[in-house]
Amino acid sequence: MFDLRYHVASLAAVFVALVIGILVGVAMSGKVDDAEKQALKSDVNRLEAQLDAASQGRAKVSREHTALRAFIKNAYPMLIADRLHGTRVAVLFVGPVDAGVMQQIEQAVSDAGGPAPMRLRALKVPIDPTNLDGHLDGDLAQYKTAGLDDLGREFAHELVNGGDTPAWDALTSQLVEEKAGSFRKPVDGVVVARTVKPQSAPTATFLSGVYAGLGDAAVPVVGVEPSGVSRSAVPTWSQDGMSTVDDIDAPAGRLALALLLAGGSAGNYGLKARADDGIVPPIEAQPGD
Repeated sequence: MFDLRYHVASLAAVFVALVIGILVGVAMSGKVDDAEKQALKSDVNRLEAQLDAASQGRAKVSREHTALRAFIKNAYPMLIADRLHGTRVAVLFVGPVDAGVMQQIEQAVSDAGGPAPMRLRALKVPIDPTNLDGHLDGDLAQYKTAGLDDLGREFAHELVNGGDTPAWDALTSQLVEEKAGSFRKPVDGVVVARTVKPQSAPTATFLSGVYAGLGDAAVPVVGVEPSGVSRSAVPTWSQDGMSTVDDIDAPAGRLALALLLAGGSAGNYGLKARADDGIVPPIEAQPGD
């Protein structure tokens, strides 16, 4: 997505470089003939005009975004109503549960007419692989050699599909610090939030498997974070095929989450530079509207 912020910065850099070049050239030569003066003046005027136009364009885009956010805030109840009626959702935290983020997720689902999340799991990180091998018996023994990436994918598969969950059953005491709800039924969508700093190997390998497994799932999977987070997980989630929302603490973010869980256009949504698909997914009319 074209970003005027970077266009303005690039033009400004070129403009400054040109002016510096003029000053250095004059200092070295001691003189500039009329033709050179005219050419340099034309270059400066052209760049000034482009810089001014880009700045105005950026201001226009900013005003449009502000107006759109205001519209979403005012129309939020109507836009989100009944989007998730009967939709079963699982929530996965990487790190401790953040009560504020969980509240925003629950509000988005509730405002969209959905039931409370069917299950919640919070992964305890970092992990120590030496504490896992003794619990990988039977069909799980393969993961002693297959690696943590494959184990992470199995965790993702079981989280979505429910039913028999041998990996979660065997390793909950080692890898889960908080849980609620059962694995009895499959879910229709998953919400992921990260409350810890980026991890290094081997934890990063396991999480990469979890994210990749979720990204390959047949249901919508959305990574969410509040607008004030210091170290965004959006690049990691996006790389693994997950949709993202970077402002879950705003009405636009909650609407984006509901639309994505309802099957809206996958992508990266929100207010930050990496939200290259816009503020919210395209809003389709509800059946009967």
